[in-house]
Amino acid sequence: MVFNNIDFDTYLKQFPDENGYFGKYGGVYVSPELKNAMKEISESYFTICKSRKFIDELRRIRREFQGRPTPISHLERLSNKLGNVQIYAKREDLNHTGAHKLNHCMGEALLAKYMGKKKVIAETGAGQHGVALATAAAYFGLECDIYMGAVDIKKQAPNVARMKILGANVVEVTHGLQTLKEAVDAAFEAYCNEYKDAIYCIGSVVGPHPFPMMVRDFQSVVGIESRDQFTQMTGELPDAIVACLGGGSNAAGFFSGFLNDPVDIYGIEPLGRGTALGDHAASLQYGEEGVMHGFNSIMLKDENGEPAPVYSVASGLDYPSSGPEHAFLHELGRVKYDVIGDDDTIDAFFELSRLEGIIPAIESSHAIAYAIKLAKTMNHGSILVNLSGRGDKDMDYIIENYGIR
Repeated sequence: MVFNNIDFDTYLKQFPDENGYFGKYGGVYVSPELKNAMKEISESYFTICKSRKFIDELRRIRREFQGRPTPISHLERLSNKLGNVQIYAKREDLNHTGAHKLNHCMGEALLAKYMGKKKVIAETGAGQHGVALATAAAYFGLECDIYMGAVDIKKQAPNVARMKILGANVVEVTHGLQTLKEAVDAAFEAYCNEYKDAIYCIGSVVGPHPFPMMVRDFQSVVGIESRDQFTQMTGELPDAIVACLGGGSNAAGFFSGFLNDPVDIYGIEPLGRGTALGDHAASLQYGEEGVMHGFNSIMLKDENGEPAPVYSVASGLDYPSSGPEHAFLHELGRVKYDVIGDDDTIDAFFELSRLEGIIPAIESSHAIAYAIKLAKTMNHGSILVNLSGRGDKDMDYIIENYGIR
């Protein structure tokens, strides 16, 4: 399939280029010393990702430890309520630890072992990446430091407890807005001081090269499984696929399986409370080109050109930029990026819970909400949603702020 002069049959081999760019987005914007560290990670990854031993070990872990492949569920009652469009969900909530994050964390931790590192460092917002990396660290016998904003620590108390039980050191970040962006700042600063003995396991398709590529590659298992499972279930491809995104790891992996197919692809950003700066985290909709956290992409900026304050009801989506590959796919027009607000998201959270017996993460509820909206515009067809995580972590916050509907 050729789209906007890009041959998507070979897309995954073409992008990123050798310097880590998806078009003009990506790259390595770090100090000379850290550039050497990024080069070490890149060379190590390119060596072992072609290794039969590494591939076999990762497949074994996914099969025996993670519980992959995760299934696709037909959301029949939700579909019947909406009309003639059939909605399906890829159940990453059934992946071990309850979200898609373990897909790349086990790969990154395996890479750390190969490189002889003793510690993994990461940030987390909703806590799912933190739990996943703490799980991977326990599995491989590595030390683990997780940086998390004070606001998110309060919102995501169950995941904080899980990280500590798994042996991770949870570092509270108390500067700025005390959410995901500040957690990334703090984790990156810590890594700058410890890169010789540690590896920074970025939680999304963001950061300096090779992380946007590497996390996408580890997450591509979601897209590969989804395409195969859906065609086996229905005999055809879905008409549309939908995933939420902040940085965009679940979306990047999910989309990768369908980029070369005649399928409409939707990436959904959080509109939060509205369009005013500070009330949302929809960088692709309202941002502009800029560099932060070591990469060039589309970001929300304040009046001084610095990363703007952002907000989302979902702790895992309140990030002022998006992965460079998403910026590239947005520019090409191959993926349609749109927004959904808090109110529709919470409605979808309860709708899926009541109709299907599935309590979704608030992050994933953005994708469910958009699929519901999209279905109402279609006369027939099918929509496959990436249900990126389960909502156990969100229940206390939902009850406290929205009650039981």
